[in-house]
Amino acid sequence: MFARTFGATTLGVDGLIIHVEVDSAAGLPGFDIVGLADALVKEAKERVRTAIRNSGIKLRQEKVTINLAPADVRKDSSGLDLPIAVGLLAAYGLVSAATLDKYLFAAELSLEGDCRGIRGILPMAVKAKEEGFTAMFVARDNVNEALLVEGIEVYALDNLTQLVGFLTGQERLLPATPQMAATEDGVFSDDFADVQGQFQAKRALEIAAAGGHNVLLVGVPGAGKTMLARRMSSILPEMTPEEALEVTKIYSVAGLLKGGGLIKERPFRSPHHTTSMVAMIGGGSVPRPGEVTLAHNGVLFLDELPEFGKKSLEVLREPVEDRKITIARAHGTMTFPANLILIAAANPCPCGYAGSPDRECKCTPYEIKRYTQRISGPLLDRIDIHIQVPQVKYEELSSAKRAESSAKIRQRVAAARKIQLQRLKNYHIFCNAQMNHAMLQKLCPLEPQAKALLEQAFRQKHLSARSYDRIIKVARTIADLAGTANIAAPHIAEAIQLRNDKGLGTD
Repeated sequence: MFARTFGATTLGVDGLIIHVEVDSAAGLPGFDIVGLADALVKEAKERVRTAIRNSGIKLRQEKVTINLAPADVRKDSSGLDLPIAVGLLAAYGLVSAATLDKYLFAAELSLEGDCRGIRGILPMAVKAKEEGFTAMFVARDNVNEALLVEGIEVYALDNLTQLVGFLTGQERLLPATPQMAATEDGVFSDDFADVQGQFQAKRALEIAAAGGHNVLLVGVPGAGKTMLARRMSSILPEMTPEEALEVTKIYSVAGLLKGGGLIKERPFRSPHHTTSMVAMIGGGSVPRPGEVTLAHNGVLFLDELPEFGKKSLEVLREPVEDRKITIARAHGTMTFPANLILIAAANPCPCGYAGSPDRECKCTPYEIKRYTQRISGPLLDRIDIHIQVPQVKYEELSSAKRAESSAKIRQRVAAARKIQLQRLKNYHIFCNAQMNHAMLQKLCPLEPQAKALLEQAFRQKHLSARSYDRIIKVARTIADLAGTANIAAPHIAEAIQLRNDKGLGTD
């Protein structure tokens, strides 16, 4: 007898509906799974048969063939256990195949028949709704995640016996209901009010947050580079519902979604400097999100930038520029989103004290040059703001006056972002850092004095075309923070000052 059920897997950060076709017929006993299933899915035949037997259901010894369609897409989700089990029961006539057309099943089965949670439920639920399914059956661990999608009923399962009872009409099962989320008080554990001094660095990060610009912080050890970077998320605007859903889908696919609720805080990722190239951009036989994608709509912080491997740094060029990363593998090509703000921190030399007025640098010119050359020019050119972070003075550290809070800075950032949204709404982008050269020419008029100042800086500093564009983008953000329509000379002057390309290895 033939039966068909529906499961799902993930393809990149999106869901993909899988047609599970099951045929049971007389013949030599066997159990074959076809349709480009990887080892994880092929092992499902042992889990499914044992789970059915331990649920008190006896099956005849027949030849069973299971096809997972579309057959040209590799399947690697243990969540196909449940639709395979339901399809097998339908093929044996133990449940009605006619009732399964509008149901989606997604859960892993234990050998006892219990349902276990899987990763990627949110994109699967989104796809199920788009495809017109009316109900989705998931493990209880995944129910809160599936409930984030409105318009589709979600049933929480404890075990296979419970599902069989529902499908045969012997047991009543009610749709799950969303739990009330705790309200947020808007208080950040890392607040700019804790940072004494460092006014120029805080100004640079405010501009970066307002325009979505990348930043390089260069300074001696203990100057507060990491402390500043970790507070970047606290001044970024709140995520829109669409951004929050995107981030939650990514973390669901990566298996990092805790509690199953919608992620409302912007991500902050800080990988160790030993992070590999694959961990940075994502990969695997079936590509999974890397650090650049996990930082989507948030911040990627690279502390001790020159200590990262050369390959791990060079792969950042494309996502920093294009705000997405495309990974090609033998089984297909996938594109992951990577719309992030890169915050990098570095010492000026190997010992860290080049240019320090208090401690002598013991590095030779050759050692400094070799250290700074670990960061390539093309990568540095893609970082909009280069700022030196000096040692904090004693008077600033001992001051009882509390610095400006993140909440106040965030208000100015949000106001500037609102101006940009209005200006860029027809281009389907939302911040100045995303503008291309053609948009700059149309949307960023320079006053005559500003144009003359930029020309002078371009010739004296031998700037590249990319640097020219990025200075204008930063100046546009500075003008937005000031609430002015045109870019004036002071805006260009500050943008040029914030692109200090002599921060590494200077005396």
